[in-house]
Amino acid sequence: MTKFYNTIKLFTCLVITLSFLGCASTRTHEGTGEYVDDTVITTKVKSAIFSDPDLKVLHINVETFKGVVQLSGFVNSASSVTKARDVARSVKGVVSVQTNLIVK
Repeated sequence: MTKFYNTIKLFTCLVITLSFLGCASTRTHEGTGEYVDDTVITTKVKSAIFSDPDLKVLHINVETFKGVVQLSGFVNSASSVTKARDVARSVKGVVSVQTNLIVK
């Protein structure tokens, strides 16, 4: 009977360990916690851009992966590119900002 319980304990530990490994992040895939953090950062950056009177009328897309914010879309001037990058950098949790904004 003891051998049976030891087998059950071992199996349970194995299942729990594999469950945690399934939620772990890799270089190209983020874990659950990182995904939530990135969603919060994206929301804060979008809000900061929309709150800026010079940027809110522009079409700027924001995506975040592991704290790296990517800005894409169209702006009216090079100064808008700089302003959008600076606004994104000012948000807590942003590791770096990549700008793929096109001046029309």
